[in-house]
Amino acid sequence: MMKKGGGKMIISVIKEIKPYENRVAATPTTVGELVRRGHEVLVERGAGLGSHFTDGEYEAAGAKIVAKEEAWNKGELIYKVKEIFPEEYQYINDKKIIFTYIHSNAHLDQTQYLLASGCTSIAYEDVIASDGTFPLLAPMSELAGKGGFLAALHFSQSVHGGQGVLLNNVSGVESPVVTIIGAGVSGMGAAELAAAFGNRVQILEVNSKIIENARNRLPYNVELLYSNRANLERCLKNSDVIINCILWDKTRKDHLIYREDLKLMKSGALIVDVACDDNGAIETCRSTSHADPIYVEEGITHYAVDNIPSAFAKTASVTLSNATLAYVIEIAQKGVERALKENAGLRRGLTTYKGQLTLLETAEKYGIEFINPNELVETF
Repeated sequence: MMKKGGGKMIISVIKEIKPYENRVAATPTTVGELVRRGHEVLVERGAGLGSHFTDGEYEAAGAKIVAKEEAWNKGELIYKVKEIFPEEYQYINDKKIIFTYIHSNAHLDQTQYLLASGCTSIAYEDVIASDGTFPLLAPMSELAGKGGFLAALHFSQSVHGGQGVLLNNVSGVESPVVTIIGAGVSGMGAAELAAAFGNRVQILEVNSKIIENARNRLPYNVELLYSNRANLERCLKNSDVIINCILWDKTRKDHLIYREDLKLMKSGALIVDVACDDNGAIETCRSTSHADPIYVEEGITHYAVDNIPSAFAKTASVTLSNATLAYVIEIAQKGVERALKENAGLRRGLTTYKGQLTLLETAEKYGIEFINPNELVETF
């Protein structure tokens, strides 16, 4: 049974199997912090190689290197990066605590299996801090935004099928225009690089406080615009690159940029959808991979890789493990039920518990019965 109180917990760091996913949930430094607190850490053989962490480094930090089956079967807390894939379903049962990016509203089959297994699953992306921010999403969002601009820099090159525009301020040449939709963490990451390269940057945002914050942080070659239809159309017409950094409610049927809107854009322009919501803010968006990152719709190249941070795996793994460590320690030290009861922000990330769905937006999207996690923890 899962531990209800404190004491030693067996934590397993799993090797990711998603194609071109090179991140790892825990670095050797993270492992050392967990071992120092008396917990047993199992690291699946080769789990850190994509981020250039060797098995020897994990062993030196106090971990035990094990095969896949042992990591999954013995681990009480499964420490991952990406969602659970069908090949991994066999290892999930009611004794497991799953802590990873789950994205349950995008993966119905996974959600159904998590419910059927009776496991406790907690999604990084839904854990919330006291100030309303998302501390386990923010580190990857910044990397995704910056990586999105670097992708635009790459695919704007003629040799990669682009229009041959260098996204940089070059003497004697009109500066390229980069429009960023949303001034959140990922939008600011994209804007910082785009502006530093000397582009003319336009940001569309609806929140006046966020606009003011961005104004104080960004240089004068960034124009901050209230996001309305008139400004959007102007940006579509004059931009060399559009970078979308806003998440779209998956229950919505409308879009921000429709297929018809692509006809307003310059020939050869590029759309980078950092958010990667299929058929979401951008109607023509569909998720792609690092192996096949771009496609063309209505003459406009789209880049919509759904795990951009994996391209910067070592940086991403360090920042992600730094962010998640405190929560892993809390779960391991207190036991998952006490941790959920005492930490409302962690509780916000609870997705499933003993066959019950505790994430409202997933319940609403698929018509699955929902139990409020705040009410649930009162039964612990």
